[in-house]
Amino acid sequence: MSTIKIKIGRRAFIQNTSLASGGLVLGFSFLNSCKPKQVSEMAVREMPKEWFEINGYLKIGDNGLVTIMSPNPEIGQNVRTSMPMIVADELEIDWDQVIVEQAPLNTNLYSWQVAGGSRSISSSWQSLRMAGATARHMLKEAAAKAWQVPVGEINAVAGKLTHEPSGKTAGYGEMASAASLIEVPEEVELKERSEFSIIGTSRKNVDGKKIVTGQPLFGIDVQREGMLIATLAHPPAFGMKLKSFDAEAAKQMPGIRDVFSIKLYDDDFKRGAFHHTAFNEVVAVLGETTWQVMQAKKSLKVEWENTTDVTVGMTMFGNEMKVNHPAGLENTASHRLKMEELNAREGKIVRKDGNPEAAFKNAAKIIERSYSCPFLAHNTMEPMNFFANVTDDHAELLGPTQTPEWMEPAVAERLGLPIEKVDIMMTRQGGGFGRRLYGHFMVEAAAISQKAKAPVKLVYSREDDMSQGMYRPSYYATYRAALDADNNLTALHVKTGGIPESPLFANRFPAGALDNYLAEDWTIDTNITTGAFRAPRSNFIAGAEQSFLDEVAEAAGKDPIQLRLDLLKRAQENPVGENNDYDASRYAGVLELVKEKANWSNNQQGMHRGVSAYFCHNSYVAQVLDIAVENDKPIVQKVITAIDCGIVVNPDAATNLSEGGVVDGIGHAMYSAITFKDGVPEQNNFDRYRLIRHSEAPKSIETHFVQNDIDPTGLGEPPFPPIMGALANALYKATGQRHYHQPFISEKQVVG
Repeated sequence: MSTIKIKIGRRAFIQNTSLASGGLVLGFSFLNSCKPKQVSEMAVREMPKEWFEINGYLKIGDNGLVTIMSPNPEIGQNVRTSMPMIVADELEIDWDQVIVEQAPLNTNLYSWQVAGGSRSISSSWQSLRMAGATARHMLKEAAAKAWQVPVGEINAVAGKLTHEPSGKTAGYGEMASAASLIEVPEEVELKERSEFSIIGTSRKNVDGKKIVTGQPLFGIDVQREGMLIATLAHPPAFGMKLKSFDAEAAKQMPGIRDVFSIKLYDDDFKRGAFHHTAFNEVVAVLGETTWQVMQAKKSLKVEWENTTDVTVGMTMFGNEMKVNHPAGLENTASHRLKMEELNAREGKIVRKDGNPEAAFKNAAKIIERSYSCPFLAHNTMEPMNFFANVTDDHAELLGPTQTPEWMEPAVAERLGLPIEKVDIMMTRQGGGFGRRLYGHFMVEAAAISQKAKAPVKLVYSREDDMSQGMYRPSYYATYRAALDADNNLTALHVKTGGIPESPLFANRFPAGALDNYLAEDWTIDTNITTGAFRAPRSNFIAGAEQSFLDEVAEAAGKDPIQLRLDLLKRAQENPVGENNDYDASRYAGVLELVKEKANWSNNQQGMHRGVSAYFCHNSYVAQVLDIAVENDKPIVQKVITAIDCGIVVNPDAATNLSEGGVVDGIGHAMYSAITFKDGVPEQNNFDRYRLIRHSEAPKSIETHFVQNDIDPTGLGEPPFPPIMGALANALYKATGQRHYHQPFISEKQVVG
């Protein structure tokens, strides 16, 4: 076996993969990881009589079955399958011998237990591989000691240890007890890519059968003896807060146990990046069933009052900052006017290359276009919920969260408990998209349980979920391009901002590809609560940028793919500036691949094509979208996607992420919006908040992955942003109409 020698400190590895006992099983059946024809064989196999801990990621049974812990939250990205696959490959165990368990929150065992930034696989790639490889080495060493032979003569393949010179063999289960006592090695051998047997192959979702048969998996499914249900009444508008309430009528309704107000955080609480909450003081209704508490909430008599200007202290990844929430009831119409006004002024210069002012002054042609997008709700299929059981000296929490390790300190402080007395366990989540990065609903459940002195499951209604914030911010951008007399692009200027943040990535393409480049931004404070939304900031700026580049290509008389490739060639061969945060050759690679797979130069008659390409989360995506006009209506027929995300662990799961991002992006760009009137969201359920329909999704989606040996990078988010640009560009080809303001359906539709 050819190997890569990686030196790791024994102490560091033990700290990250402790020999302590494994985690809690949350509704997992080991049969779920098997192919159907294997189920009957495994069903008759007895579970091990004894398990032996090898490290914090895995334990081996006396009969050879292996339990592998999946440390990160599962929000539909399929890491509960993909992460154990990495361990199993390095361990050299057949996948049908693997049981997967959801690990509990334990930052002493696992280095990164967050579902955010498309980092689950990339952040744990080395530690997962080392966990498997270390266990393999310890098993080999145990066999070498038992057989009194050199460890270098022991082979480990498919769960069996062999010593060819003597003909001795043993299953992993036979050596597991001895291996668990062996010291962690100083040096571990990792496989080369050519030796992977599980990584790079498609394995079905280990929870697949339970998902399709409706078995308990999600936080909303949690049931405990003596558990009460809670729901919340919150202010009807942003810019309002609780003044008083009368709960007498509600308390008299069937099944209602109590009604009380809770304040989530003290005024001087130093919030972390994900400790946001839309409304800090709410009224909790506690009862026996979900229906009862939601009906009782309707009978509450609550008085609300306007807020004053508030400044909140926050720590953002170690940086101290102040966040301003102005008083007032905000409106979408006034938001738009403010954004247009600010964008017309000089912004804060974030990057400047060359002399863009001179380039624009001397330009033969100037193209200027503005783009905007609204607030968006995450609308996860499973609304926010969490279970909490808080006693005087312990807190047990269970539910769907993307950031258990970051919310744990907030829960501990709110309850007045030492952090070691707070246990947070993760269920599978019915969607996240960034919404469950903000775990205030977990803290709310804990506070309610503590006050009620009972186990409680907090449940939001869909209306609660859509009207309590954590929206995708609203953005606005203006692009300008200067062309010389020969139609060469000589300068580009982007000025952009939003409520309450700017979407600008000043060092991304086309920065570094032009002599003259200017990037400015601005922001507007708001009391509407916003947060990360799938591919934060990129989810707007990618579509705007890629739409604009198509207009530049048209004005220059160039093929849109070739224009991008020419710019990337400049960035690769003679880049401008030193802070460009993309690899121009990989960027160009996905464009070349999608050009080939889409047969770009030989377009089918009657098909109208748009292209887009973007870099985010360390990955590169290019997409070609085909539209046909049927009965004067543009119909998305096909999307061809090319992705460079390094090594693909599970192609099935990766393809699913790509397809989901495509459909999601088309839907949001075309249909979705949250608007406000006097601080009130005008959409609070799916009767007014438009999502894509099944019939509106592409008829087919192809995904092609660049094959390389680069360590895995992000994938959950990168396919989402560029598709919006490809859609806009294809719509123009199909209808003759450019789209500048999302949702596109709000702009007059013309079929040319």
